[in-house]
Amino acid sequence: MPPFDNIIAVLVAGFLLSATPGPSMLYVLSRSVGQSRSAGLASAFGLALGGMVLAVATAMGLAQVFAKLPQIVEFLKYVGSGYLVWLGGNMILGAHAGAQEDLSVRTVGRKSFRGIIWQGIVVEVLNPKTVLFFALFLPPFVDAGLGQHADIQTQLLVLGVLVPLTAIPSDIIIAYLGGTLAQNLNNHRKFRECFAWAGGLALIAIAVNLHTGVLFGGG
Repeated sequence: MPPFDNIIAVLVAGFLLSATPGPSMLYVLSRSVGQSRSAGLASAFGLALGGMVLAVATAMGLAQVFAKLPQIVEFLKYVGSGYLVWLGGNMILGAHAGAQEDLSVRTVGRKSFRGIIWQGIVVEVLNPKTVLFFALFLPPFVDAGLGQHADIQTQLLVLGVLVPLTAIPSDIIIAYLGGTLAQNLNNHRKFRECFAWAGGLALIAIAVNLHTGVLFGGG
């Protein structure tokens, strides 16, 4: 199992990223407003399933790489930390501009719940940005000191599955509140900007903490 501190860090980082308006959030919002609340929940479920499939596949692939090239673990830890800093920096730099953009609902064709779930899975699994995210996001939180291949694989699997799970709370809220939430966020742009700043700084702090252990035990 991953160290408890790393689990908490992944949960916090994943929640901050999922709670920031993006394509997945807008997709769930569009389904909820354009079709029904249940359709919004189905889309959130599909995205979560797709994320879990991708997380498991990525984790198993990384575990094989780490087993053959154990020296790459520390290298990827620094690369992944840099990626977290990059994500946090982008959130901060785009905070003002992002807050000025209206959260708009796209037109979506009506689908069965099964079709919506499958669409969410396919969209998530085939998204190259999501693949890159898992490949760079997971390694910094792996404790290579645990040594054994099976231990590292377990860490990657647990951490990988946690990431899509962190998106479920915000997606459920979006599906239930739909247009009301979008209107409220559009009317409170300063809050959106402050949230983006806080999220960006938190991601950078998590990345720094991975190497310093200032906030809590480093991985």
